Amino acid sequence: MKNGSSLSGKRHPQAYKHLQKIMSLSEHIRKGLEKKKILLMTHVVVGYPSLEANWSMLQAMSEAEVDLVELQMPFSEPTADGPLFVRANQESLSHGTNLDDYFTLMKRVVGECPMQVLMMGYCNTAFMIGFDQFPEMLKENGASGFIIPDLPVEEYGVLHQKSADCGIHPVMLCTPTNTPARLEKILSSASGFVYCVSRKGVTGKSTELNKETSDFLEQCREMTDVPLALGFGLSRAEDLKMLHGKAEIAIVGSALLRSWEEGGESQYREHLFELASARN
Repeated sequence: MKNGSSLSGKRHPQAYKHLQKIMSLSEHIRKGLEKKKILLMTHVVVGYPSLEANWSMLQAMSEAEVDLVELQMPFSEPTADGPLFVRANQESLSHGTNLDDYFTLMKRVVGECPMQVLMMGYCNTAFMIGFDQFPEMLKENGASGFIIPDLPVEEYGVLHQKSADCGIHPVMLCTPTNTPARLEKILSSASGFVYCVSRKGVTGKSTELNKETSDFLEQCREMTDVPLALGFGLSRAEDLKMLHGKAEIAIVGSALLRSWEEGGESQYREHLFELASARN
């Protein structure tokens, strides 16, 4: 696809010149939590299974009033991802998905959908664009933040200042295996929200929301006022309900893509709307 020519589809019923253009990520989260007990963030690997399928997913998200979405720029070695997303990344690249395709889709989402959009990708992509230019490119295309799971906080360098200058939020990741000192360092750099990884490992495996997870979220809460998002392994409406009062954002990625692969768009929509209904 070039210049979005193959991304056909009707504009969502509401004309979104949208909140992203007039509301910061922090304000979007705050407003959302006035109406919901927890927000829902979803995930799209751009170009998998196709750009057209991506748009169908995003239309369903719009209809379900999903709060945030990660658009993942595919990469050949996605080290934080489990087998399903690894395959999705590789197949997307084999289709020829490139940065032009990625940003064409991002612009369309920003213009036509209600969700806040975050860039998710690996350090190589930001390095290739250039750390000086990366936040500016995201801002130009409407992203409100970015998630780079393989970039340690110490290596951000100019990215923090450049992001602040552009009003773009670099979302930090933290895990239960971080030492208290390490956790404090990560959280002191948090902006927008914190991506709390529910367990050691990669995406796609199921997660049991137990006392260890609750204790981890409480530990993070003591160190930052920035909203907490929990990801890695969430899949059911019950998972979201168990997070009420413990986190502000639930992240569901692999489970939704698995629903698409198992039952196509209809199963994907059913799963998505079930998750969306669990926010209250």
